Amino acid sequence: MLISSLQNPTIKQIRRLAQRKAREQTGFFFAEGIRIVAEAIQLQAPIETLVLAPDLLTSPFAQALLQAHDLPRLPVTAEVFRSLALKDNPQGLGAVVRQQWSDLSSISQQRAASSQPAPQCWVALASIQDPGNLGTILRTCDAVGATGLILLDQTTDPYDPAALRASTGAIFGQTLVRARFEDFATWRAQQSFFFVGAAGAAPLDYREAAYPFPLVILMGSEREGLTPSQQALCDALVRIPMVGRCDSLNLAVATSLVLYEMFRQHQPKERFSS
Repeated sequence: MLISSLQNPTIKQIRRLAQRKAREQTGFFFAEGIRIVAEAIQLQAPIETLVLAPDLLTSPFAQALLQAHDLPRLPVTAEVFRSLALKDNPQGLGAVVRQQWSDLSSISQQRAASSQPAPQCWVALASIQDPGNLGTILRTCDAVGATGLILLDQTTDPYDPAALRASTGAIFGQTLVRARFEDFATWRAQQSFFFVGAAGAAPLDYREAAYPFPLVILMGSEREGLTPSQQALCDALVRIPMVGRCDSLNLAVATSLVLYEMFRQHQPKERFSS
């Protein structure tokens, strides 16, 4: 049955997921668009319901995807779907998905679960505020094979629509951890991870540093960078050289540069030959 009422109780609940308060209360979020929903399906994210508007969903790829996967569906009219969509020209496919969170102890458990654990590279972000930055960092983490993000203290929501859009589905392949900085510092003292932090006054160029596994790359907030107590956790502090008038880089750009230097160092040299 096609839902046509904008006041349908289920539709109203899904619409509320655009607000962080509703996402935190329910533990769900709404992902919109063919690409991000396809990633959720292919990576077996905990999808509660697919929301689709047959009149808008003209993509052969999306139709084949739906035929190949038997998931709960909520058919709606184009008008109803547009009331849920935050982007222009919606594609007619969305998903209500359960959030997935881990804690710091799970990182240790992942390492102990195998006698030969895969190399781990985590990005820890201190009080990041911009959801677009967070989504872009998630996308870069996916590109370089990082394990996931550790979000410290009061951070923006990775399930914010802007973060989801910027991640282009990478959020479904990354482990997300939330922690207070105090707990993170205690956990750090019990681990063998190598910690690299980025700071404008650091003595070491980020291209000259070593990035051994298992690794945590610690990045500060957009406004303040790493505080002295956060810098004190690091085994190495690196800077990104700049010659222009700006005194800092966008956080997502800076994090991406450090991640790609880590990635370069761990790849066979012939891959980067001209």
